[in-house]
Amino acid sequence: MLSAWWVWAVAGILLLIAEAFTAGAILLGFGLGALIIAIVLLVGGPVAAALAGSVPLMLLCFAVLSLISWIVMRRVLGVRKGQVKVWTRDINED
Repeated sequence: MLSAWWVWAVAGILLLIAEAFTAGAILLGFGLGALIIAIVLLVGGPVAAALAGSVPLMLLCFAVLSLISWIVMRRVLGVRKGQVKVWTRDINED
């Protein structure tokens, strides 16, 4: 069942929807990784055939793609260089 492209597409979409309900951008990388695997399986070719033939290889590629997409999204959407959070008041002083 993991070799079906639509399973990965549905999982990716559900992870992206779940990201809207969580703090931080944790599930965003997993959702994008699943969508990339879905696209690779949909397009086909020798890479898709190798992935569909081996579940451990597919899960490894999913993990690597998720990590790469999370790192890229962190670079693009994360804290800018030189940006520092400045606290102007303490919640314990109220």
